[in-house]
Formats: sequence, structure tokens, C-alpha cells
Amino acid sequence: MEPRNHTDVSEFLLLGWTEDPELQAHIFRLFLSMYLVTILGNLLIILAVSSDPHLHTPMYFFLSNLSLADISLSTTMIPKMLVNIQAQNQHLSYSGCITQIGIVLFFDGCESCRLAAMAYDCYMAICHPLRYMVIMKHRLCDLLILLSLLLSTGVALILSLMVSRLSFCRDLEIPHFFCELPQVIKFACSDTLVNYILIYFAAGLCAGVPVSGIIFSYAQIISSILRFPSAEGKLKAFSTCGSHLCIVSFFYGTVFGVYISSVVTDSSRKTTVASVT
Repeated sequence: MEPRNHTDVSEFLLLGWTEDPELQAHIFRLFLSMYLVTILGNLLIILAVSSDPHLHTPMYFFLSNLSLADISLSTTMIPKMLVNIQAQNQHLSYSGCITQIGIVLFFDGCESCRLAAMAYDCYMAICHPLRYMVIMKHRLCDLLILLSLLLSTGVALILSLMVSRLSFCRDLEIPHFFCELPQVIKFACSDTLVNYILIYFAAGLCAGVPVSGIIFSYAQIISSILRFPSAEGKLKAFSTCGSHLCIVSFFYGTVFGVYISSVVTDSSRKTTVASVT
């Protein structure tokens, strides 16, 4: 395949799931339903937290910010995919693809950092309940959100700008329903070593560090809970952080599944399924 400089690339072709019109109609209804449920559910969370003074606590503050990031991330990908299916046009402009990569990376980073902040909040509430109100003040919560925004912005800008410097081959058919960084880099004809180094560095920064913090927090939480004298106290403590732990496992499990599978396997279907999840 002959290389093309990025200035000559006008658009990418997103192959999506299938070219069968009947299956596309089912996929359209499925993703539209998922998107509406995602938007409605997260908006209800944000509305409930903002309207009830009893929920103006650090945990619900982080939860509402997580919901906002989830709405934004879904809106970055799903509406464009639904429009493409309806219009029978799977093309996405070059600038649109680079922009989508940057936005997806930004909100992925935000979600990762906010899950870590919620784990820290659980750690303080269970392991240091007497110091909780002194440490977990609004200023600290705002600072954690600000740090997550700055970190995610820096990572998204660097990785998306590095993609824009690549030269691509003529075959620009991406076996996905949105522009995902590892999938796009695979079609580059120029050297991508620096890109992959930056991806691993960003993964360590936006995923490795938060995961390490979450593991440490839950190790301390579990150790403290096991020392509780009553079974009722243990159950209450586990219920406090149980839902967060499930979301953490689900989120990071699929995130690592996307990026690990993109490296160790050529199966685009497995990578796409992990992305959908």
C-alpha cells in the first residue's frame, strides 16, 4: 500500500458492525435505547444530587461528576454512529476522527481519575471516620476534580496531536463504529513507535496510577472491615463501597480489554465488543 501524508487524508471509513441493512436496523434500535437509558439515568443522578441537600457530600459530588463524564463520553460516540447508520454513510472526516480520539481520551481519563477519587473517599470514610469531615472538604474535592481535568486534557492533547503527525496508507477502513486510538494507529504507514510509547505512558498515568490508588484504598478498607466486631457493621461497610467496587471492576476490566486485545490480537470484533461494554 502506498503511503499518504496526513494532509492528503480527507476521511476515514468506519465499518461498524455489519453491512446487513436488517441487522443495522436492530443495532440502531439497540444503541438508541442504550444511549437514552444512559443519558436519562445519569441526568437523574445529577438532578437528585443537586436538589437534595442531604446528598451534598464528597461521594455524591464525585458521583455527579462521574455521571457528567459518562454522558459526555456517550454523546461523543453514539449519536454520530446512529446518524451514520440512518444515513447509510459510514464516513468520518479526518479532522472529525482526530477530534473524536481526543475527546474520548479526555473523558476516559476523567472517569478513571474520578473513580480513584471515590475510592479514596470510601477509604477515608471507613478507615478514618473521625478525620473524614476535616480532610474531605469541598476545597479538596474541587482540587481532585481540577487535577483530573488537567491530567486528562494534557494526555488527550498529546496523544491526538501525535496521531495528526502520522502518515496513513490508502486503506483507511477502520473496523469499528468510532475512531479509537489503537485502531487508527494500525493504519499508519509511518513509524508509530513514539505513539505506542506515549500510549503506554498515558495508560500508566491515567489508568495505572488510579488503579494503584484504588487497590491500596480497598486493601486498607477490607483490612479495617475485617476488624469490625459485629457482622452488621461489616455488612454496612461493605454495602457502602460495594457498588463502587463493581463499577471499578467493570470499567477497568473493559478498558484494559480494549487496549490489551488491540495489541495481542488482530480480532477487531473482540476489541469492538469490549469498547461497547
